Amino acid sequence: MAGSVMTDLSAGQLPELTAGRLLSSWQLDAPALLLVAVLGSFYGWGVLRLRRRGKPWPLARVAVFALLGLGGPVVATMSSLAVYDHALFWPAAVQNILLDLVAPLGLALGDPLRLAVEASPDGVGARIRRIMSGKVVRLLTFPLVSTALVLATELAIYFTPYFATALRVGWLHELMYLHLLVAGCLVVVPVLTHEEALPSWCTHPVRAALVFLDGIVDAVPGVVVMTHSTLIAGAWYAHHAPSWAPDVQRDQQLGGGAMLSIAELVALPFMLALLYQWARAERVQTSALDRRLDAELAAVPVPTAATSDDPAPSPDRVRPWWETEQNEVAATIRRQHRVD
Repeated sequence: MAGSVMTDLSAGQLPELTAGRLLSSWQLDAPALLLVAVLGSFYGWGVLRLRRRGKPWPLARVAVFALLGLGGPVVATMSSLAVYDHALFWPAAVQNILLDLVAPLGLALGDPLRLAVEASPDGVGARIRRIMSGKVVRLLTFPLVSTALVLATELAIYFTPYFATALRVGWLHELMYLHLLVAGCLVVVPVLTHEEALPSWCTHPVRAALVFLDGIVDAVPGVVVMTHSTLIAGAWYAHHAPSWAPDVQRDQQLGGGAMLSIAELVALPFMLALLYQWARAERVQTSALDRRLDAELAAVPVPTAATSDDPAPSPDRVRPWWETEQNEVAATIRRQHRVD
């Protein structure tokens, strides 16, 4: 592991982390780079395959996937955060929150699952759908279960020997990176792009409430780390802290504060993305209902002059569509008419 190189050096030899070094210090992390390269290659292959078929893929999704979905892990594992994570706690805390919250949001907004289904041959696409809608995936992505898994992951990392051991063992550090990334994706991806894995009752209003709850839960690890009196990997950081570093307790408070700030910042675009999808789904549903109503009205013959012998119109034909349709738009209109 590239990050373990820093453990072979005396942390006191690290130059002071200035604003310039925060931007210019980089190191190679081969496993992380391989993962990013594989994800980027498959995504690029899918986009090109769709374009060859004449099907456009939104450039905005490509940009978000590349900048946040792939850029997040690169920054977390190869920037100055990785260079200094064995000497200071707060860079390691920022690393973990980038992998747990920021990168999953970028991956989800890139919608790689739908891209994989649409770009793959029919048989392969069907198998991908079956796997992603299977019992295991549905269990792991079930609302509240996935949120509990993320919270348990964060707390287990900081309040068990997991994190302190990962600082000493390179392969475990890499596994921790992957653990954080997967746990975050279990929450974000189903809510934004893979609705088939969610229960039928998990409508957009329910998802909005879950995202709000998730934002509160995501703040818990940062608050606990910032206020916890017991030092996290305290023996390690007390031994490896450079002379210019803040004391270990202050370093941990900075890390917890950074975790809390980033978690709250990520909650806003997560909620906005869901609200945008909700509004778009409502527009699509309303347009479909309008087209259906227009078609039904067009099929009704125009009546000729009425006579006293004409039968009364069928109640079913004159009932408006919102009295018979079972959806959120129709239910809202029915409630408004009851109030009136």
